[in-house]
Amino acid sequence: MEIDPHAMVWQLTVGQQQRLEILKAIYRGAKLFILDEPTAVLTPQEVNELFKMIRLLTSQGNTVIFISHKLNEVMEICDRMTVLRLGEVVGTVNAKETTKQDLAKMMVGKAVFFDYKKAAPQLEKQKTVLEIKNLECFNNRGLKALNQLNLEVKSGEILGIAGVDGNGQTELVEAITGLIKVTGGNIKINGKDVTNKKPLDILKRKVSHIPGDRLKYGVVLDMSLVENILLMNYFLPEFSKGEMLQLRYLKQYSKTLIEKYQVKTPSENELMRNLSGGNQQKVVLGRELERSPELLIAMQPARGLDIGATEFVQRNIIKERDNGTAVLLVSTELEEIYALSDRIAVMYEGEIMGIVTPDIPIDKIGLMMAGIRYKDLNSN
Repeated sequence: MEIDPHAMVWQLTVGQQQRLEILKAIYRGAKLFILDEPTAVLTPQEVNELFKMIRLLTSQGNTVIFISHKLNEVMEICDRMTVLRLGEVVGTVNAKETTKQDLAKMMVGKAVFFDYKKAAPQLEKQKTVLEIKNLECFNNRGLKALNQLNLEVKSGEILGIAGVDGNGQTELVEAITGLIKVTGGNIKINGKDVTNKKPLDILKRKVSHIPGDRLKYGVVLDMSLVENILLMNYFLPEFSKGEMLQLRYLKQYSKTLIEKYQVKTPSENELMRNLSGGNQQKVVLGRELERSPELLIAMQPARGLDIGATEFVQRNIIKERDNGTAVLLVSTELEEIYALSDRIAVMYEGEIMGIVTPDIPIDKIGLMMAGIRYKDLNSN
């Protein structure tokens, strides 16, 4: 598990911090291990190694509590599973006596299906919405985060960015949306150069952004739903005229968004902090999709959500793709990348190791995530 031992903890990504916690627990020689989403930042090969370690720990008489929403992993590593819903125990089952579908139904209260049917895009006929050439920038520690990165996203496709957290994905999204300075290369949206443009200038080019950390970058917890919905729309004439907000329109718009995106809230005036994580994410999703974007940047759109909310978010992203929107999907969840993407670009240390289709075996994706280029993979 690679991690810079000289970095300050605040400089580490969420994924790197999680790796640090795993290392600390192993180093201490603990007898009871509580692992909360421990595989979110690991390659498939690293997951296998972690599972070997878990099996070794339990064979030596240690106890492991494995908390995860990844049903495939739960079925593989756990002896028994206890399902929680709304803070209550739904039931406990033996792994050998249940199925993934049964677990999903217990978690949500109804049957859940993740088999998304979508027609293959005709990419040669689609226009290029996002074009990135030789992109370079630095992270908050002054280290190069992106190195000569090239990619493009066409209308009506989902390009998934796969990779272990901390390999430049955050900086890529921030560079596109104008949140950090680009030091080399250029970014074009619909043929117009937006390199180092202000975030507002980029938003006005019909770009929507679902940030990876909604609490830090997506919402203001002590503002109401109405105010959070206004955040990305305040400059539009239907929302404001001069310095005067169009409150009647804003209130009705908010009610419509809440209903359309199934946000559970007492009213549109409820504080954002009083909503569950899933409902907060639905507000962000609805706010961004209702702006009718030509480019949607979705980073970890289902992070921290239950299965029901995850399915809702993912289906809406696919719907946006079917409407002709170019979608850049950044996720450390390979299951999500495989389910939604039309093409998959794998990142490692700020570079693209290759761009492939979702029919590629997962072990090859894992090797690319570990730094082996696709062309070298095929030559061996």
